[in-house]
Amino acid sequence: CEECNKQFGRPNHLKTHMRTHTGEKPYRCEECSKQFSMLGNLKSHMRTHTGEKPYRCEECSRQFSQLESLEKHMRTHTGEKPYRCDECSKQFSQLGNLKRHMETHT
Repeated sequence: CEECNKQFGRPNHLKTHMRTHTGEKPYRCEECSKQFSMLGNLKSHMRTHTGEKPYRCEECSRQFSQLESLEKHMRTHTGEKPYRCDECSKQFSQLGNLKRHMETHT
């Protein structure tokens, strides 16, 4: 990539990456007109309209439309807290909770 020097093994991967610099979003949702830079992201987004939830928690059977949501949910079972406050070392399972906590230090 001439913009950031990142290297790619396939021309198509470079083409997709370039959209992060150009802001191009060629994939549009027919339901709500939201646009995406990658086809996979549009397909994932479509589940918000169809209600499809293909990802299931094996601990409690709760289902999710996004893999990332299942991964975040799994932390409630594992107790994993990957986000740490640099100021006081308190740990959080979700990035949003750390960000909200950081406001207490300002």
